[in-house]
Amino acid sequence: MTSSALTPSVFVISITPFDEAGALDEAALRAHLDRMADAGVGVYLGGGGSGEGFTLSDAEARRVLEVGVDQIGGRVPVRGMGIEPRTAQQMIDYIAVAAAAGVDAAQIYSLDPGHGHRPTPAEIEAYLRAVLESTDLPCVVSSHQSVGYKISARLLARLADEHPHLIGVNCSHGDIGAVVELSAAVGGRLSIHVGGPMQALSCLALGGQGYLTSEANLAPRLCRSVIDAYERGDLATTFSAFAEVVRLSGLLYGHGGIRATKAVLDRLGLPAGPVRPPQLGVSPEVVDQVLAHLDAAGVPAIEGWSA
Repeated sequence: MTSSALTPSVFVISITPFDEAGALDEAALRAHLDRMADAGVGVYLGGGGSGEGFTLSDAEARRVLEVGVDQIGGRVPVRGMGIEPRTAQQMIDYIAVAAAAGVDAAQIYSLDPGHGHRPTPAEIEAYLRAVLESTDLPCVVSSHQSVGYKISARLLARLADEHPHLIGVNCSHGDIGAVVELSAAVGGRLSIHVGGPMQALSCLALGGQGYLTSEANLAPRLCRSVIDAYERGDLATTFSAFAEVVRLSGLLYGHGGIRATKAVLDRLGLPAGPVRPPQLGVSPEVVDQVLAHLDAAGVPAIEGWSA
């Protein structure tokens, strides 16, 4: 892995814009991705949360990756995310599609057998080995609380020894101890990003590289400013920007997460469109509340738009 992969960074879990009829809106996706790249934010595409990847057909998931590479490839890192697989073959198939689309890397989501089942440690290892052995595309393993278990830091260290195309880990757990363990096991070898902004500064302090964010869909420059100020050694700005990202995160997730984000983007005239069923949009009052918060915090001045 090149040293640049271990520099501080932030990645957005990009929205997937749809038109009013519910179809993939490629023009809006291109415009949205330009906003992210202009702010210096790396991009994960087709994710199961902010990207509504669970609503995408296989053809749509492939096209989202192709559009992303075509529009902003070479400007910022462009990575495939996808959704939690039921089997290794599902993840292998997604990685193959991502590689064919030309992404810089793809995430290997944690295995989710469903129905409340959790794989054994031996099954988790077999799953990760099967996926990594199927490709030479740079890969980032996800250890995510949504599946109810953590990927062993020791296992990741062994896999990193054997598979040089394993370049990072995305750690999304409420327990900061997971990041501590990863830092001890693979810090300096694999990039470490935390899911969401809440642990971003802790991750950086422990030698990790930064954070993944849904909030950057709305305020990419604000989210990037946390990393920029940190790299400059400007702690006052780092702390103030971080505090605002955390407040924004709490506000958005308290009102429906990506549902609220898309509705606010629409009100601002920025690319987004509606969420897809089974999700439903939020009320105009929620949008009013978020915009009032942004205006009071001075975010429009940072982002270059008016609330």
